[in-house]
Amino acid sequence: MSKTHSQKFVDLVNEALSRVAEISCDDVNKALNQSSTFVLIDTREVHEFINGHLPGAIHLSKGVIERDIEEHVSDTDTELILYCGGGYRSVLAGDNLQKMGYSNVKSMAGGWREWIENEYETEL
Repeated sequence: MSKTHSQKFVDLVNEALSRVAEISCDDVNKALNQSSTFVLIDTREVHEFINGHLPGAIHLSKGVIERDIEEHVSDTDTELILYCGGGYRSVLAGDNLQKMGYSNVKSMAGGWREWIENEYETEL
């Protein structure tokens, strides 16, 4: 990762990772190409989302996802794949969604940065 995070933040993310499954960018790309059924959620800030996002993603930033998720996904068994810039915010958001009863939550490892490095499709 290009960003340096505080140790306390990294510890918090690692704790959440013990509860939230990760999925690779490659596997998300394959799932998109196979038209698999899941909801793709961009947890970045709105200015990040409007500058580009994964195809078909909806925007629910980490700051509002817990408040607004039920408006977009009422079935708590729905597969949710969350991503952010590097894979930290999405893990934390996913942890909270699981606490709310969502049972099929994954966080995309490497986030947007890895997606772009792999030159996978994006949309505006």
